[in-house]
Amino acid sequence: MKSHLWFVFLMLALYFSASLVKGGDPILFFEWKVTYGTISPLGVPQQVILINDKFPGPIINGTSNNNIVVNVFNQLDEPFLLTWNGIQQRKNSWQDGTLGTNCPIPPGSNFTYQFQVKDQIGSFYYYPTTALHRAAGGYGGISVHSRALIPVPFDVNPVDEFFVLVSDWYTKSHTQLRKFLDSGRSMGRPDGVIINGKSGKGEGKDEPMFSMTPEKTYRYRFCNVGMKDSINIRIQGHTMKLVEMEGSHTVQNMYDSLDIHLGQCVSVLVTADKDPKDYFLVASTRFTKEPHTATAIIRYTNGKGPASSELPKAPIGWAWSLNQFRSFRWNLTASAARPNPQGSYHYGQINITRTIKLVNTAGTVDGKLRYAINGVSHVNPTTPIKLAEYYGVAGKIFKYDLIKDNYELQVGKEEKKITLAPNVVNGTYRNFVEIIFENHEKSVQSFHLAGYSFFAVAIEPGKWTPEKRKNYNLLDAVSRNTIQVYPNSWAAIMTTLDNAGLWNLRSNSVERQYLGQQLYFSIRSPKRDLKDEYNMPDNDVLCGIIKDMPLPKPYSV
Repeated sequence: MKSHLWFVFLMLALYFSASLVKGGDPILFFEWKVTYGTISPLGVPQQVILINDKFPGPIINGTSNNNIVVNVFNQLDEPFLLTWNGIQQRKNSWQDGTLGTNCPIPPGSNFTYQFQVKDQIGSFYYYPTTALHRAAGGYGGISVHSRALIPVPFDVNPVDEFFVLVSDWYTKSHTQLRKFLDSGRSMGRPDGVIINGKSGKGEGKDEPMFSMTPEKTYRYRFCNVGMKDSINIRIQGHTMKLVEMEGSHTVQNMYDSLDIHLGQCVSVLVTADKDPKDYFLVASTRFTKEPHTATAIIRYTNGKGPASSELPKAPIGWAWSLNQFRSFRWNLTASAARPNPQGSYHYGQINITRTIKLVNTAGTVDGKLRYAINGVSHVNPTTPIKLAEYYGVAGKIFKYDLIKDNYELQVGKEEKKITLAPNVVNGTYRNFVEIIFENHEKSVQSFHLAGYSFFAVAIEPGKWTPEKRKNYNLLDAVSRNTIQVYPNSWAAIMTTLDNAGLWNLRSNSVERQYLGQQLYFSIRSPKRDLKDEYNMPDNDVLCGIIKDMPLPKPYSV
């Protein structure tokens, strides 16, 4: 009872402080208990991470500019953190929940996240960033709706919406998978695919996961929260109208199926205009020798028959997937949240101030598997990078700019020269940058940039050269936060570094991320000013060499 009263008082205090700081926008309160539980996502009992006894965890269902307050109680036997994938955390990297920005929540303790979904709409998700916990679950969806006064560009308003979290899955525990990686070997191939924590047999005997009323239209929000594989989504007998992608309304093309790469989210409209019976929603891995498939039943409310046993097939090859990427376009006429600064949606008219080419590599260090970006395999220091910067002791923890902007891979040589170190890139506040991802490997890669949305202007086979800019989409590339890079190909993105803080750029492959394929952009305002960045929260967990140091002078207005 005492802990509950303490939480109520804390929430009231946060309400009044947030009202002052964030202009009185509505506040959504959540209290989450993170525990282990035993369930069978693929039919094999195993230990998973539950949030409030749920797998997947609760959906955060909010509206643009809402303030989100999540009090997380860590009841695991290990430190724990959550990141809010796609939430930009404007001026507030303190809440990003990565090991570069935050000390983890100790076992038996709690931490209250406080952030605003400022000027955002769309489909996102959260997941744990510590100790390979993502392989045990701990994830859930985030829906950010447009405010009531802002029209949504749909011909027909959906009567309901469904969040669909698809993921490849291992039957081995996260501790066993972590031992594999720590010992220098790969995690191997996943054992199957799950949809909202369930696998489905495709036999029509499962309980329906979704229900639709004939002639009504529904919104499905899909996120690939997986660990290794791209996933193709399709709905038996139905087409999908793409309407939103990672926070941006899109041109509303129709698709029979959609490739959703690691870390990506899309939402579609589906109309129940077929014969009233059951239909399968199908998710299967792409670009794998032996595809894994999961199904979920969609039932019409007056349904009179089972779903057909003939499942729609996924496309073959990544050329099809590349062509689908090229069909995605930003809806320039939609009245919705725009990226900051407001003028940046005319991105094709902004001069590039810096080009950074990032090349993913794989190799071994002391006989153990490591992944790197531009030859540096990131290692998390015991003192988070953001805290080291804030306390003025960065020089004792890491060095800036270990990697070059223009990295050239020399096959057979450079990929073996991997340096283990914190990988931190100095970025200039408000510069407009071009980032090139170059993939010389045989598998599809996927990268996420925290703190920003970026314009995904091109993906092409081969190596990038400056002449390739003539093929960029400089008009209506989708503003998003995650980009795939096909085998022996490159991808180009553009963004304005206008969000002060420390921001993680990471591979969405859990294995690659854990073994070093990530870095941080340090974007510091020239002056310690609250107009550019918030102060460290009073409740921040402290660790490492700064734990007992005096608090630095706070930022001022």
